[in-house]
Amino acid sequence: MAAGCCGTKKQKLNNSTSITCNGTSLIPNGVRNGMVAHPEMCFFCFDVLYCHLHSLDPPKTPNFCNDPYPLFVTWKIGKDRRLRGCIGTFNAMNLHCGLREYAVTSAFKDSRFSPITRDEFSKLHVSVSILRHFEDGSDYLDWEVGVHGIRIEFHNEKGSKRTATYLPEVAPEQGWDQIQTIDSLLRKGGYKGSVTPDIRRTIKLTRYQSEKISVSYQDYLNHWPAQWCGSYVVPPLHPLPPPASMLQAPLPISLHITPIINSLKVFASAAVLRS
Repeated sequence: MAAGCCGTKKQKLNNSTSITCNGTSLIPNGVRNGMVAHPEMCFFCFDVLYCHLHSLDPPKTPNFCNDPYPLFVTWKIGKDRRLRGCIGTFNAMNLHCGLREYAVTSAFKDSRFSPITRDEFSKLHVSVSILRHFEDGSDYLDWEVGVHGIRIEFHNEKGSKRTATYLPEVAPEQGWDQIQTIDSLLRKGGYKGSVTPDIRRTIKLTRYQSEKISVSYQDYLNHWPAQWCGSYVVPPLHPLPPPASMLQAPLPISLHITPIINSLKVFASAAVLRS
C-alpha cells in the first residue's frame, strides 16, 4: 500500500489540539557495512525518471541487491531542497521493482504536487529510504524523535480506520516534539476533530528505522560517465544531435553504450582508411 511520507510545507504547531496549516560497486549480499541503502539506488531512480520523462525504454537492471524491503522515494528541488514528491510502501518489495515503481509514482502521482517536468530534472535531489526494524509501540509516546519513523492507525470521527506515517527525519526537520508529531500525523491522516489526550491514547503506533541515501542531480551527472567509460576518457556521444530539451541533462547510464560502440566503430574504420 502506497503512502506519503511528509507534509508539503513546514507546519506551525504547538502542543494545542489544532494545526494552523496543513557508488559504483556491486553489493553481493544486500548489505554493505551493515547497510542496505546505497547511492546506486538513487542513481537508478534518476535513470528511471529520465527515461519516463523522455518516453524511452526503462534502464537496464541495476547491480545493487534485489532483496525485499519497505521503501520510500523522495524528490526535492532547488537549493532549498523543497519537497517535490514523496511516496513509498510498507509492503516489502524487491528493490529493483520497488524503486522503479516508486521513482515514478513519487514524481508524478503525489496528489500534493503537480507532476515533475523535464525542465525540473536538472534541479532535483532524490532520496531513497529503506525501512527496517519495525516494532509495535506500547503507546503513542513509545518512540524517539530523530531515531524512529512512526506509522499510526486510528479511527476518525466517522469510525473509519485511517493510517499516516512520517519518516524519521520529518520531526527533527520540522522542530517537533512527540506530541506535535502525533497531532500532525492525525491531521495528515484526515482527523478533523479535537485532538485530546484520550484520542491520542487510542492510537496504535508502529515505530521503525530508516536507512536514507540522498544524491543530487550534480552527483548523478558526475557518476554516469565513470560507469560506462571506466578508465577510458570518452565524452558522451550521440548518433544524432539531441533535442534541445535533452541538453539540460545527460542520457541515463543505460543509454550510452550503443552510441559509444557505434562511434568507436567509426573511429576504427577511419584509422584503417588512413593506413
